[in-house]
Amino acid sequence: MDHGNRLKITTDTLLDMLREAGRPVTRRELSENLGLTHAESDQRIKPLLLELIGQGKVVRNRRAAYGLTDSMDLVRGRVSAHADGFGFVVPDEDGDDLFLPPHQMQQVFDGDRVLASVVNVDHRGRKEGQIVEVLERARAQIVGRYVIESGVAMVVPDDPKLTHEVLIPNADTAGLSPGKIVVARITRPPGFKRSPVGEVVSVLGEHDEPGMATQIAIFNHQLPAEFPDAVVREAEAFGETIDPKRAEGRLDLRDLPLVTIDGADARDFDDAVYAAPRGDGWRLIVAIADVAEYVTPGSALDDEAQKRGTSTYFPDRVVPMLPEVLSNGLCSINPDVDRLVMVCDMTLDAKGKVTDSRFAEGVMRSQARLTYDQVRQMVEHGDAPLNERFAHVRPHLDDLYAVYRLLARKRDRRGAIDFDSSEVTFVFAPDGRVEQLRRRTRHDAHKLIEECMITANVQAAKTAETIERPVLYRVHDVPPPDKLAELESFLSAHGIAVDWKDEPEPADLTRIQKKARGTPIAPLVDAVLLRSLALAVYQPENKGHFGLALEAYSHFTSPIRRYPDLLLHRALKAWLRREPKKNYPYSTRRMAELGRECSYLERRAEDASREVDERLKCQFMQRHVGDEFDGVITGVTGFGCFVELPEMGVSGLVHITSLPNDYYHFDPTGRVLTGERRGLRFRLADPVRIEVLSVNVDERKIDFRIAGDENADDPGKRAGGRRPPQGKSGRKGPGKPGRRRGGKRGGKKAGSKGGGSQ
Repeated sequence: MDHGNRLKITTDTLLDMLREAGRPVTRRELSENLGLTHAESDQRIKPLLLELIGQGKVVRNRRAAYGLTDSMDLVRGRVSAHADGFGFVVPDEDGDDLFLPPHQMQQVFDGDRVLASVVNVDHRGRKEGQIVEVLERARAQIVGRYVIESGVAMVVPDDPKLTHEVLIPNADTAGLSPGKIVVARITRPPGFKRSPVGEVVSVLGEHDEPGMATQIAIFNHQLPAEFPDAVVREAEAFGETIDPKRAEGRLDLRDLPLVTIDGADARDFDDAVYAAPRGDGWRLIVAIADVAEYVTPGSALDDEAQKRGTSTYFPDRVVPMLPEVLSNGLCSINPDVDRLVMVCDMTLDAKGKVTDSRFAEGVMRSQARLTYDQVRQMVEHGDAPLNERFAHVRPHLDDLYAVYRLLARKRDRRGAIDFDSSEVTFVFAPDGRVEQLRRRTRHDAHKLIEECMITANVQAAKTAETIERPVLYRVHDVPPPDKLAELESFLSAHGIAVDWKDEPEPADLTRIQKKARGTPIAPLVDAVLLRSLALAVYQPENKGHFGLALEAYSHFTSPIRRYPDLLLHRALKAWLRREPKKNYPYSTRRMAELGRECSYLERRAEDASREVDERLKCQFMQRHVGDEFDGVITGVTGFGCFVELPEMGVSGLVHITSLPNDYYHFDPTGRVLTGERRGLRFRLADPVRIEVLSVNVDERKIDFRIAGDENADDPGKRAGGRRPPQGKSGRKGPGKPGRRRGGKRGGKKAGSKGGGSQ
């Protein structure tokens, strides 16, 4: 073959050659096959091979030959680290996680993308992996506490999943005082028996300074907090008002009384709603900000939005997916200004079933910016001043409520799971410190918007199935078998029978909620059900949404803050404009990659937000060490009880040594700790009075003790004058209660319960 100089050589060319060879091939063999000289090979082949290695599609073996990873039983995936030193490779494609023992974790950080091989399978069928190649380093910087130990300067990462201390050469430590929170740039990544090395590039300050919790989380989770200049310039170039030419030919909704309904502190408005009677049913319009009109594939704005994947919300600030000139300005559906929107116009029958829907590119003018509480005050409590102030849209709020009641009944009939959750809000003092923690309960005005958005999302998903262009669906699978087994065990222990055989339907879990409603364990049942659910993900294959009991579901309604919604808008716009399918920029394979990336970035944002919440709760509770509160037991283990303070959403651990003085037997089936001598029982959902014993902000852990028991923390009285019989302390197992007094020191991160999201 001597026409290599005339051929356009691409990565696909090399992949095809490797497939045809059926074995690993050296670069020299590839070059000779293509008729390239050594110099030409360096220029044309080497960069492409490096690119393929970086993508994880090709690996270079010890013979310096290049092979296809798919043919070498190698697994591409992202490292998920555990604070105890081990970790897992979470595969990019479907498949079981690979366990990584601590010695394998020495060479990687949490979040790194790697190629790994399977080296062992244990007796339970779990695969153990070995890292073959690090494809991508997730962390260029580490945030942590600067310390000096035995004359060695280092940064101890704040993130508990990062178990490597970062060595700082002495030359870089001038003027630094130990204890400060700093940012270290990694100059040499970790390796086998080799610590990472870095240099301090920024000193953030003391760990408890106002705003520090968010700063640390931004660095911990590698959130891109600042927009590149090119991205800002591109956003600003659109101006502050819509170009009239962009509005030409669109569905004109400017005379309709569309309104936005959001939280009082919201700044970006994705959606507007309108409802009116139509025959025996209703017309419902959901208008969504047309972000795709401005953020186009291949632009600097698009590259940055894809890298962020989602906006990240903290108590004191937002890290947005798009620059504020768009997210709070031109794309935001602000009142009394023209805005470009994507419209979902639906007809509902008398039972709330959507009998017809259409999508269109539109232009609208919001008639009012309303808050959830304002809507509730007007519709449910007849607030006269508010009704007068918003008289021009007030009748349509009654129409929206009527539609909501239909949709809520329809949701109930199909058996969708509904967690009546409440979130904790932080009230800050003028100095930036947390002054109060408050529960904010979701009411009908919130649910009204939720049901309208869910209905539009369903219609978008159904339409997406017909347009023959790859999109991302929001997929929520059935509960995993291991979590389902735990759920069944919990329910059985509390006398709640299950009536499914292999796996439940959503309606089965809804019936369990109804059985528990009004009982002391109702909040706990909700929590356990939530923990049993699978995580929702984005993928191009529609597999339905278990939690919502829907056969097709997508995310269409929040393109300002979610990249998958923006991708769906692009597909719908291409279809509406009758653009040739060959011009659509995404293949199914590429859409699958974007789905995995968006799912990961969503979890990253949630973890970052949760971390800040936990840290702020700990800082707040530090001021209450020694104070007493009423709590509820939300977890029981062999080493103690987890207790939540419902009014503040704060959780902590009552270690077994902080229970009233006794030997305790743990029943893992019933989740009960029973005192041997005094017969005290600590069970799930029991109310308890606790005292705040200690708070560790760095580890985000809070310890409680049972209030009023003077002996609970007295080391001289913990054993009660007796020792547990040798060999019986701490025994665990189904049906075999353990006898515990002391033991492993557990911990409970302050915060709220997790679970799959819609």
